[in-house]
Amino acid sequence: MTIQRTDSEVIITLPATVNLDSLQRVLNLLSYQETSFKSQISQEQVDKLASDVNKNWWGRNAERPIQ
Repeated sequence: MTIQRTDSEVIITLPATVNLDSLQRVLNLLSYQETSFKSQISQEQVDKLASDVNKNWWGRNAERPIQ
């Protein structure tokens, strides 16, 4: 793994053997952190959004077995 910083970005190079599911989870977290750092949203609004997302997800996936 290599990490390089330029004036406008950080470039991370990973081997092709990296687990893509794990990498996606890390990228999702970084995306969330970047977005929330810039946001002026209140914690109450975040909690409401999370509740709505959870309700929507369960509504679409209630019939799927949990593994």
